[in-house]
Amino acid sequence: MIKPTEEPRWRRSGRCSHGACVEVARLADRFLVRDSKNPGTMPLSFPVKQWNAFVAGVKAGTFGF
Repeated sequence: MIKPTEEPRWRRSGRCSHGACVEVARLADRFLVRDSKNPGTMPLSFPVKQWNAFVAGVKAGTFGF
């Protein structure tokens, strides 16, 4: 749960050049993900363990097309 006094620090890839990017923030024991075109919408929220599994899958090429 996000406390009202906490403000996420959103980050996006340095390769994002057109404003249509995914933004990620770490807040306590969660990772938040949102669409930079719609920053006012509720972000997706993932526990650290799930986020780390996702990142490992990306690095391993699991999600390649």
